[in-house]
Amino acid sequence: MEIFIKASQFILSLSLLIVLHELGHFIPAKLFKTRVEKFYLFFDYKYSIFKKKIGDTVYGIGWIPLGGYVKISGMIDESMDTDQMKEEPKPWEFRSKPAWQRLIIMLGGVFVNFVLGIFIYICLMWAYGEKFLPNDSVKDGVWVQGELATEIGLQNGDKILTIDGEKIRKFNDITVGFINGNNFTIDRNGETIAKDLPVDFISKLIARKNNAEGPIVAPRYPFVIGKVQKDSLNGKSDLKAKDFITAINGNPIKYYDEAKGILDTYKGQDITVTVRREGELKEVPVSVSNNGYIGVQFTNIPYKDLERLGYYQLADIEYSFTEAVPAGMTKSWSTLTNYVKQLKKIFNPETGAYKGLGGFISIGSIFPSEWSAESFWTITAFLSIMLGFMNLLPIPALDGGHVVFTLWEIVTGKKPSDKFLEYAQIIGFFLLVGLLLFANGNDIFKLLK
Repeated sequence: MEIFIKASQFILSLSLLIVLHELGHFIPAKLFKTRVEKFYLFFDYKYSIFKKKIGDTVYGIGWIPLGGYVKISGMIDESMDTDQMKEEPKPWEFRSKPAWQRLIIMLGGVFVNFVLGIFIYICLMWAYGEKFLPNDSVKDGVWVQGELATEIGLQNGDKILTIDGEKIRKFNDITVGFINGNNFTIDRNGETIAKDLPVDFISKLIARKNNAEGPIVAPRYPFVIGKVQKDSLNGKSDLKAKDFITAINGNPIKYYDEAKGILDTYKGQDITVTVRREGELKEVPVSVSNNGYIGVQFTNIPYKDLERLGYYQLADIEYSFTEAVPAGMTKSWSTLTNYVKQLKKIFNPETGAYKGLGGFISIGSIFPSEWSAESFWTITAFLSIMLGFMNLLPIPALDGGHVVFTLWEIVTGKKPSDKFLEYAQIIGFFLLVGLLLFANGNDIFKLLK
């Protein structure tokens, strides 16, 4: 059921983006009296789930869910219909139109993607506002988790100030900042320290994710017992789930990460721990194992509960529509710039970021397992901006390739030959197929590991 919900959201989002992208080509083509032969959601190789001809255009749904297309007369595209190009140009054909009109037709899809992404983000800001943990609220620093955090020079209690010189506003932006960044600064006991991120940081982060480990840094949490292990030394003790441990043998603790160091000093000994239970403090005798454990499992508690207990102050910003416009545009810009930074890392083999390149399984998996309108539209806005930028890349089979050739024509006054465009389209097609195979192969490899 979970897979079905994720897949349904993915197909719905993808279909919406494809239809609107192709509509961005379709509308200016019609305005410039250019014939559009087909308007398809998904690809229809030898078979269509649905098709209907209205005027000169066949509207349909294909059976291969890898995208969609509009087939414009007199244009070398993914259909590779070269027979049409051997005939004399007709007035209604794409190749007969002025270069500036062809440029607008080609940029229409990308324009729609960017506008759609911005529009969705504006609506999200207006409808839901922003709720987050401000980085400034994490006054006692971070809780480092795992060897990677230690390797890049972090310690429990460090306050992460900036990444690549930019102040961190939201705590949850830290991991993305590390992915995109090259250096960062921390406050450690009042001293500001600069650190460089290793070139292969992303590669190590991917390996960590593949091992199902969590984020490298988290807010510091109080020591709340989630479960008492019945087969441990203290299985029959008076410790209970939901107890807050506030002191260990008289040593006060505020955060869970402080406990291990104290427990290590009492290995193999009988001690007492102070717990808060239903508003009252209680001393509980326990035994410490030779490994420094007391046989309980720690549990996280929601941010809202942490705020109620006075650990953090959450931000809850509401926007009027006029306020949501600049907020949504800012969000769109940060989404685009973060994506471009990540793409640069992918094309640098030293970073190992290419190992994390994913296909349809990876994209589908980012949708939640339960329906959430806010999550769905947030992901759709991100995918829309991503799709817009990807289509601007100067690869011949993409809109960006056609744009480059058209701009060349406008600047030089020389139009590339149909044969050149045909060969360029073939090369671009194989590049895209290779990229799809690699990305989806990565997905399959991860599933088989």
